[in-house]
Amino acid sequence: MIPLELDPPAHGVFRSLLNPLLSPKRVMALEPAVRERAIALIDMISASSTSCDVMKDFAFPFAVSIFLRFLGLSDERLDTFVGWAKDLLHGDGIKRTAAARTIVAFIDDLAAMRRKEPADDFMTFVVQADVEGRQLTDEEVRGIGVLLFVAGLDTVATAIGFDLAYLARNPKDQELLRSEPDRIVLAAEELLRAYSTVQIIRVATKDIDFEGAPIRKGDYISCPTMIANRDPAEFECPNTIDLAREDNRHTAFAYGPHRCLGSHLARREIVIGLEEWLSRIPDFRIKEGTAPITYGGHVFGIENLMLDWS
Repeated sequence: MIPLELDPPAHGVFRSLLNPLLSPKRVMALEPAVRERAIALIDMISASSTSCDVMKDFAFPFAVSIFLRFLGLSDERLDTFVGWAKDLLHGDGIKRTAAARTIVAFIDDLAAMRRKEPADDFMTFVVQADVEGRQLTDEEVRGIGVLLFVAGLDTVATAIGFDLAYLARNPKDQELLRSEPDRIVLAAEELLRAYSTVQIIRVATKDIDFEGAPIRKGDYISCPTMIANRDPAEFECPNTIDLAREDNRHTAFAYGPHRCLGSHLARREIVIGLEEWLSRIPDFRIKEGTAPITYGGHVFGIENLMLDWS
């Protein structure tokens, strides 16, 4: 996955290439489309029922539709993409392998199509881009496409799911954000801290001893952001969720040169999703007799989240 799995100086070359596509300015331009999609999905839910599976009916369709728009594709393949993402990140060995091959083939086909038929979208930018005076190789295009696919689907949907599950269990906080929506941006940061979803994997480049534990060159190191974000040396009362917490230096999007490239877009998707849900859905709670089904892995997730409301 490029640039995630590259070291400097190659990492910086590709990071500089992609940064403008996901800059705050670019995200601001995308915001009307993001909000429009959130409103359409929520209005569809509220018009037909007083309960839903948030993951199936809102969180995943919302995140995937923004991803498809970024690629210049329609929502017709939305369910297919959701299935691929779930199989790749949370399926068994057979499903993961099959999903990886399918996704790579899709990215290769899309890149070939955009070389022949350019459009105003992400993949056209990538296949036409120059790095150090040359065009990207097929392998580099594929690596960027896979990173976008993996990073842009499950993570945002899962964050929205955890946020709504928390609010369903904490009606006072739910009402606070509904009555004072200006608090949602700060609240979203605290919920990112409290419910970080990604376990970052790093490879040691040299032998070191860390806190008495030997780490050897080539070792794979799991760096769970959810543990760092509960560090009492960094956060006062780290196990208490404080939606008014300020100066929130959480690591939900990682840290350093490999910090999440799409963090600006992810933040806006999460905030917009919460804003529109709270403004359109009345007091909601976890449906009686149900409980969210969660799963682990490199990306923590929620299989389903049944909510109902009056």
